[in-house]
Amino acid sequence: MSKPKVLVIKTLSEEARQYLSTYCEIDEAPPGIIADRDALKARLAGASGLLQSGVAINEELLAAAPGLKIVSNISVGYNNYDIQAMKARGVMGTNTPYVLDDTVADLIVGLMISAARRLPELDAMVKRGEWGELGGKSDEPYFGLDVHHATLGIIGMGRIGEAVAKRAAHGFDMKVLYSNRNRKPEAEKQYGAEYRTMEQLLQQSDFIIIMTPLTPETHRMIGKEQFDMMKRTAILINASRGQIIDEPAMIAALQQKRIFAAGLDVFEQEPVAADNPLLQLPNVVTLPHIGSATARTRHDMLMAAARNLVAGITGQRPPNLVPELAEIE
Repeated sequence: MSKPKVLVIKTLSEEARQYLSTYCEIDEAPPGIIADRDALKARLAGASGLLQSGVAINEELLAAAPGLKIVSNISVGYNNYDIQAMKARGVMGTNTPYVLDDTVADLIVGLMISAARRLPELDAMVKRGEWGELGGKSDEPYFGLDVHHATLGIIGMGRIGEAVAKRAAHGFDMKVLYSNRNRKPEAEKQYGAEYRTMEQLLQQSDFIIIMTPLTPETHRMIGKEQFDMMKRTAILINASRGQIIDEPAMIAALQQKRIFAAGLDVFEQEPVAADNPLLQLPNVVTLPHIGSATARTRHDMLMAAARNLVAGITGQRPPNLVPELAEIE
């Protein structure tokens, strides 16, 4: 009996390849195929599964793959899924939660410290040979802001948000505020987290962490009105999705010193354009969407996605069906 075919748009580790090959006929495609929809549709014809990250799964693509049973994202986010189209065709969709929580939380703390203490800006100054230019003058131009004992506001208290709250409360003695669709009694008990409305959180926080998923409701939820509520010493951190923030409004707030700084792992357009004003601002820390980018975590994500895929094509319930598609099996 022939094995079901799966299209893989990812460089596989030997462990992942051996695991998948036990259950599937693997068709490995180069990452560039994502930009060639016709080639992608041709490779998907006859496929039972798709293992990938970032491919837009819509009706057009699904129509070209009538035998597709499951799409397995190698990511926590799944805003690339057209949920209604997948429901209509009975296609399962999965993601890889849990395995990257601590890694992303570590990065968020790194962004907080880097933006508050101006680490990239001052590192660049030293490397340009400009440290000695102050001579015997005050080092006040190098001053940053303290992280310890500051107030942290988390918008979106999911698993990663709770991991950040743990580090903030127990590691830096920070006061933790959060805004979320639902109260989190356990986080309130363990980390002393206090629930706030969005407006209250923006007004009271020294650090504001964006950790919500991208949905129609959260698209550009942080705009001029919200920046105007923030302290002039506030630092905004976004490691979720760039489209949650109105980027021109953020640029204006940073340029006009209406907030102190920003630490960004995500942008409205990725890769970020070379002429984006954010890249010219000294009070912005910019990273290339590397929240989960460690060798161990990416391997764990790949294996979790592979297990989801295999479950879907072998008639089992995948461990990580996304909630909106949970009834599809």
